[in-house]
Amino acid sequence: MARIKLAYIGGGSTRAPGTVASFIEQGENFDGSEVALIDLDAARLGVVKMLAEKMAANRGLDLTFVATTDRRAGLDSADAVLTSFRPGGFEARKLDESIPLRHGVIGQETQGPGGFFMALRSIHVMQGIIADMEAVAPGARLFNYTNPINIVSEAVTHHTDIPTVSFCEGPLYFPEELAVAADLDPAQLDTVMIGLNHGSWSVRHLYDGQDLIPLIQDAYERKKDDPATDPHDRRQLELASVMEAVPADYFQYYYFQDEILAELQAKPTTRAEDIIAAMPDYWAHYREQAASAEPVLDAARSRGGINELELALDAMDAIYNDRKEVWPVNVPNRGTIPGFPDDLVVEVPGYIDRHGVAPIGQGPLPRHLDGLVKMLGEYQALAAEAGWSGTRVDAIRALATNPLVLSLPKAEAIYDEMAAAHGEHLPERLLRS
Repeated sequence: MARIKLAYIGGGSTRAPGTVASFIEQGENFDGSEVALIDLDAARLGVVKMLAEKMAANRGLDLTFVATTDRRAGLDSADAVLTSFRPGGFEARKLDESIPLRHGVIGQETQGPGGFFMALRSIHVMQGIIADMEAVAPGARLFNYTNPINIVSEAVTHHTDIPTVSFCEGPLYFPEELAVAADLDPAQLDTVMIGLNHGSWSVRHLYDGQDLIPLIQDAYERKKDDPATDPHDRRQLELASVMEAVPADYFQYYYFQDEILAELQAKPTTRAEDIIAAMPDYWAHYREQAASAEPVLDAARSRGGINELELALDAMDAIYNDRKEVWPVNVPNRGTIPGFPDDLVVEVPGYIDRHGVAPIGQGPLPRHLDGLVKMLGEYQALAAEAGWSGTRVDAIRALATNPLVLSLPKAEAIYDEMAAAHGEHLPERLLRS
């Protein structure tokens, strides 16, 4: 089995206990490995380290965990670097979600202006990580979960030779959630989704070997006027029925924009505020379990559940143990989806072995689906360049092309208000007129 050094940036986050639990779950595949937990919060790092050490010991695994706030030291001689961090924390996310709403634009973590500013902050930090990796871990691979992963990866893959792949479970759980909404058995699904992260459609959608779409259309007709149907499920069923493909649920922000904007404006709290309210209990649970002899995470009291960032760990296993497996990945297109630029980061199935990740040819997307995806792809490319080396003007141009904005006056007003609010997390070049 592979013996590696894994550097985990975000090792003191609310998702970190679930991530180390995922690593330990397949710890036999990495026996003898070292995990460096890296974060800005030393106290939380200590909790995660204690949890990890006890969980590994209870399984009889030969794994070493270290914790540090010194990023470069933690990265030194790493084989794999896992990134999952949130610059500015959930307070920054609250701004991402609330400020756009005041301008009549959807506020969301990865979409629209909120996602744009998270990308700017994340890329700014990622530039320092890349510099550190090139200096002290030049042979390492980067496994990214930092959102918005498509824009972050777009920036990184254009500006470094470090092998980089980003992950999201969406292509796995979007079809499953749709099946549940249609009262179908997810275990009977056979689906493939392609496009962009949070912007993908199914190009294969089978249920027990037959076409899934007629079953979804029947379910929508049964449920569309039922007041007991969850609005999210109703929209997903309708979107899949009309477009005849399984959608990423983030498409709701575009195809039901007015409805969702009204819902968000009527809600008394943002999603970030809801998470902030739950965080004390998360950390109380983590501390309780870290103090116990046999820690067991409770899914209801753990941020994101008890198994986190699993795709990245599966990919590491596939590479370092040469598993020859196929998983959803976000990598440069290289002709995989016809009609999309070769260097645009896309979300497709990838074949993973000791040589790395090779995207598997798919598509094309039907014409009625690929227009919005291509528009989002152009925005993705502009946002990535603005984040990496652009100016305020470059950033405003990029934001104005986002399909949730499409207004220069709104883009300028939102940009200036959000840039001022996030100023401490942005480079000076993005703040100057």
